[in-house]
Amino acid sequence: MAKFAANLSMMFNDAPFTERFARAAQAGFKGVEYLFPYDESVKELAALLRKYQLTQVLFNMPAGDWRSGDRGMACLPGCEKVFAEGVYKALEYALTLDCKQVHAMAGKLDGQFTKKQQRECYITNIQYAADVMVEHDISVLIEPINTQDIPDYFLTTQNQAEELLKVIDRKNVFIQLDLYHCQIMGGNLLRTIERLWGKFSHIQIASVPERHEPDSGEVNYFWLFRKLDEMGYQGWLGCEYHPVGHTEEGLGWLLKAQS
Repeated sequence: MAKFAANLSMMFNDAPFTERFARAAQAGFKGVEYLFPYDESVKELAALLRKYQLTQVLFNMPAGDWRSGDRGMACLPGCEKVFAEGVYKALEYALTLDCKQVHAMAGKLDGQFTKKQQRECYITNIQYAADVMVEHDISVLIEPINTQDIPDYFLTTQNQAEELLKVIDRKNVFIQLDLYHCQIMGGNLLRTIERLWGKFSHIQIASVPERHEPDSGEVNYFWLFRKLDEMGYQGWLGCEYHPVGHTEEGLGWLLKAQS
């Protein structure tokens, strides 16, 4: 049976962030994920998780100045010190929240550097993060993101992520397999899942092309859920989508998926 985690950065967003935990639990979710926790007290977040018996599944490492357009720093030469500081900030939160996965956003291509320079920087930074996190049994995730949502993003395809995994060569680095991005960048979802089996530790879902509830759009998620069950997937499915309206009103898909 699939395990679904509500993405609190996108869902229940008609309420203040700290009130979304209760809404997620009441809606039937057992886990939560979100983009960034750093504006909140880590102790308060931990208390909310305990109160509502929720598992913290995933969050992102610091990714620079989000409002100014930063989308990670891992591939940016010259930002190694800031990236390293972010690793330890994420570790602080992960330990307190008992979170076993953190996502390191890659960042964007920068014309003042060659692609080779950015690739080498990315590999070194992910290796560094992995070596810090492995001492605490925490995995570092890398996620290909489609070129429509984030133009010029460094990491865009599953093939690229698979190749980078080989070079990074760390046992606690996995792909964050977002099927929304994957479908836009190439599709063939089941065969991609089969090929990458053992190389990803977290899956995210949303409709394509609108990134709404997974029971709309061009992907038959219910069929994929059954296939994942048959294959023995033990990880979480992160619901990283924008609800069409009030979040609870669109959760009929969740009841169907859990029946």
